[in-house]
Amino acid sequence: MKVLVLGAGNVGKAIAYDLSKEFEVWVGDISKERLEAVKEFANPIKVNAGKFDELVNSMKKFDLIIGALPGRFGFKTLKAAIEAKRDLVDISFMPEDPMELREEAEKAQITIVVDAGFAPGLSNIFLGRIYQELDELEEGIIRVGGLPKDPKPPLYYKITWSPYDLIEEYTREARIIKRGQVVKVDPLEKIESVEIKDFKFEEFVSDGLRTLLETIRAKTLEEKTLRWKGHLEKMKVLRELGFFKPENVDFTLKVISPLMQYESEDFSIMEVYGKGITGEKEKEIKYFLYDEAKGGFTSMARVTGFTAAIIARLIAEQRCAFGVIPPEIFGMRDDTYNEIISGLKEREIVIERFEREL
Repeated sequence: MKVLVLGAGNVGKAIAYDLSKEFEVWVGDISKERLEAVKEFANPIKVNAGKFDELVNSMKKFDLIIGALPGRFGFKTLKAAIEAKRDLVDISFMPEDPMELREEAEKAQITIVVDAGFAPGLSNIFLGRIYQELDELEEGIIRVGGLPKDPKPPLYYKITWSPYDLIEEYTREARIIKRGQVVKVDPLEKIESVEIKDFKFEEFVSDGLRTLLETIRAKTLEEKTLRWKGHLEKMKVLRELGFFKPENVDFTLKVISPLMQYESEDFSIMEVYGKGITGEKEKEIKYFLYDEAKGGFTSMARVTGFTAAIIARLIAEQRCAFGVIPPEIFGMRDDTYNEIISGLKEREIVIERFEREL
């Protein structure tokens, strides 16, 4: 099987490396420098995702497509896969609703898995599992962060993924469920402190629920992103001064990106909490994930890329129906959930489960 990974960034490189153990893998990008970095285990090919016809024609040469492009290319990638009639696993943080394309994907008789990364992605899978285990979910909270182990001032953050999508987290209204209704909130309106294991973080509400807003019924449902203390207030000031406006983002990133690129290994941490009713008993279920950089890959590339790669194998085996599939579906099924989690554990990612009756 010939697989095309679109995007030769840190995450795309991890996906290609993992899949190259079983498939003939090609990586498409417009950057010669990034493509050079994948030659050890994949075939480079120049692909301009900004040109729709070129993207469609490139897809037609392969059996399975993995989208690892920034969010602004995500929806176009989905439409191109439908036009090319090729299965797609996508990790982009697109602002559009991918579920709008489900009928087109079904008609093309292809499978598209969206948000198939870390968060959204693995976070959805854990919450889908909790939802399956409880008769009624009252509250669901996702807490997630990809952070430097040795944060440095002035921003106390290190870029390990698309910087444009990072800015999107601070500007895009976050959709949450409150009192059973979907509401939109300013992501940086409320910055709170939280402790997870032995770590102390700040957190803000982010727009990572996405398909969960449609597939999960709960009174309260939120995703919160974790940062080291000192980062979020600075991002809030930059946003208020207009530095994150679309016309200013390129300039802003040229200024602040160097401040978030330094020597420090990163780590990924996630806690997915659910409280609800089973039978006549109230129960809490919690999943915890922790990972560090290793094997030449950042932790964010590992937890995002390896999750996408494992899901890609499921699609290659035709384990899903046609249409647009949200990742929480894999958590609701015993077979796919067990395969994904065991696969991540084999890749030395720590995953723990806790449960208690209230």
